[in-house]
Amino acid sequence: MRVIEPEAPLDDHVLVTRARTGDLEAYDLLVARHTASAYRTAVLLGAGSDSEDIVQEAFVKAYRKLARYRGESSFRSWLLAIVANETRNLHRTRSRREGLFLRAAAASPASEAAEDGAVGAVLAGERRAALVRALRHLPVRDREVIVCRFFLDLSEEETVQALGWPRGTVKSRTSRALAKLRGLLDREEVRHG
Repeated sequence: MRVIEPEAPLDDHVLVTRARTGDLEAYDLLVARHTASAYRTAVLLGAGSDSEDIVQEAFVKAYRKLARYRGESSFRSWLLAIVANETRNLHRTRSRREGLFLRAAAASPASEAAEDGAVGAVLAGERRAALVRALRHLPVRDREVIVCRFFLDLSEEETVQALGWPRGTVKSRTSRALAKLRGLLDREEVRHG
């Protein structure tokens, strides 16, 4: 009786190579493999209810730009850079829309401190909710580096690739962002003591 060995899963490099030649099944495998981390990235960077749209757009752009992917970083960090860029674009669009709305309606925007359903579904528990609230109060670039390094567990090099920043900027921004986050969490703890 012959034992059939299960096929080893293909690594991202092989799948990217196959997808570049038009193999849609290979790209489908990449999508399946990286959807969860792409979605988590969009949520944590503040896309909220638009996270699914951001992820879908990121995968479409990644497929279109597959020829430009040089393999200097992992496919995952390259994809997450696209997700981060799409989320930044969403924030710019939201800001413009809110500005137009405010001028037209002369109303104040809804508070962003309220937790949206997507984050609540992804992050459970009171401590995580406090962390997310504090994270939302950080400037966008601080939030991005914290999300990459600690929520997505990207290495320093992967964070450099994902955000497109110099290594020194990633190091210094990480240190400053952590200090700011600790301060926000300390204030939150004192308030809710």
